[in-house]
Amino acid sequence: MFPYKVFAGTNSLPLAEKMCAKLGCELGKCTCQKFSDGEFAVWYDESVRGCYVFLVQSTFPNADNLMELMLMIDAAKRASAYKIIAVMPYFGWARQDRKDKPRVSIGAKVVADMLSVAGVDRIITMDLHADQIQGFFDIPVDHLYASTVYIPYVQSLQLHNLVIASPDVGGSKRAQTYAKHLDLPLVLCHKTRARANVVSNMSIIGDVNGKDVLIIDDMADTAGTLCKAADLMIENGATSVRAMVSHGVLSGKAVDNIMNSKITELIITDSIPFDTARCPKVKVLSIADMFAETIRRVYNNESISTQYLV
Repeated sequence: MFPYKVFAGTNSLPLAEKMCAKLGCELGKCTCQKFSDGEFAVWYDESVRGCYVFLVQSTFPNADNLMELMLMIDAAKRASAYKIIAVMPYFGWARQDRKDKPRVSIGAKVVADMLSVAGVDRIITMDLHADQIQGFFDIPVDHLYASTVYIPYVQSLQLHNLVIASPDVGGSKRAQTYAKHLDLPLVLCHKTRARANVVSNMSIIGDVNGKDVLIIDDMADTAGTLCKAADLMIENGATSVRAMVSHGVLSGKAVDNIMNSKITELIITDSIPFDTARCPKVKVLSIADMFAETIRRVYNNESISTQYLV
């Protein structure tokens, strides 16, 4: 077997360190030198010739972290790495997965093409905004699900009047998967947007009176939708509302929105670093063990399907 090494981009160092602790290996050494105009250069401080190189990097904030990953891929290719695998727990631009109005770009496809051209051999990611984004790649994509760490946590809450909710119709498939696995009823929210990140109107489809509600979604950006849904459910008689999202982007006024809402708890993963001291309502569950096990199985050519709970 060719040896393998794990490296991390600047923003994903804490997560990569946890992965390496699980794998029982040292995190590879690389340097990112920044110039005063914002440009930066990347190089490896150790040989990667003939190695499987796993590059851990979530793309938030988007532009800089994506560009850093591109340069890491290129540097590994030029240093004669045997295989280059991009481990992207959070895949940015995934919301731009189709033409939903005239003369608009499909950002997810552009990013997929950029990664392929840079020289990556495989992508490992989690909870894409839309599953069909996997088809934008002409290389293998291992698509993991946060349900592996979330479902045991939901069961540990021991809420006997629990219902699963989707904050919009587009996320109903994801929420339905949880509801079916846990044998729980499903509630939907129907929303209309005035513009990006701004919800103009929302209504509930289903009964939440006297229920503990768990909202399932793939990401929370400004958390406006989640907060509006939580407040509306409390107004309709819900006992409590929790939200569980795979990627805690939490940009702009997200923390203020959460603190001022009726959300009891927001559960996120560490796909994107977040300091819980910023918001006591936020709980972070680690996906490091899941990704470390996936790296091990990919390296050993083993199936990863047994990792999926739903």
